[in-house]
Amino acid sequence: EFQMLYGIRRDLQMRLRREGYRVRIYVPFGREWYPYFMRRLAERPANVMFVLGSLVRERGERGAGRGA
Repeated sequence: EFQMLYGIRRDLQMRLRREGYRVRIYVPFGREWYPYFMRRLAERPANVMFVLGSLVRERGERGAGRGA
């Protein structure tokens, strides 16, 4: 089983699923969610770009179905 932070390496999450692994996606919440999230991003600065790219792609996918 792999546990991955929401928005990080979605491509890897999908590949692991296709290969038959269980993948759990988690979202930190509660009072300390922000410091936790920032620590995870700080572990690898490139993660910031992964998160931003993921948010942009998801927003684009949602808008594409609306006939904009």
